[in-house]
Amino acid sequence: MVQRIGIYAGTFDPIHNGHISIITRSLPLLDTLVIGVADDTGKKTLFSLEERVRLIREYFQATPHKNQIIVEPFEGLLAEFAQKKGAIAIVRGLRAISDFDYEFQMALMNRKLSPSIQTIFLMADFHLMYVSSTNLKTVASLGGNVADLTPANVWNALCQKYQQKNYE
Repeated sequence: MVQRIGIYAGTFDPIHNGHISIITRSLPLLDTLVIGVADDTGKKTLFSLEERVRLIREYFQATPHKNQIIVEPFEGLLAEFAQKKGAIAIVRGLRAISDFDYEFQMALMNRKLSPSIQTIFLMADFHLMYVSSTNLKTVASLGGNVADLTPANVWNALCQKYQQKNYE
């Protein structure tokens, strides 16, 4: 039986409920989802690669989806990572039209590099459309409470990074 493997890749600095929504909504389409945590994105990250991988693994270990999800760091081209994993699809989330322009270009480049791998776009949940890792870090760094937009382990890690009061 052929496994339907998908890749959902990103920096995940940190992972938030918008990411988790895309992940859980993609699972019925796939047998296995590999969450690829990108190492070399050119972004300055708050959390190290190891911390980001650990936070994601910790969260999904406590969910019913733990046997369907693999979390791995990767470097280099997403299309090559997807090929190495035997993926049939790359999963991407869209929040706004500005996301679409960027994601459309990336999907076309990935198709050029790996024509057999399809890109699946999932729209963000309406109530999470404004959530981004950048926004969460900014609010948390200024002492704001974004605990309801992240898994508890991620919120605790943000509080530790910014040495702020934990609102839980």
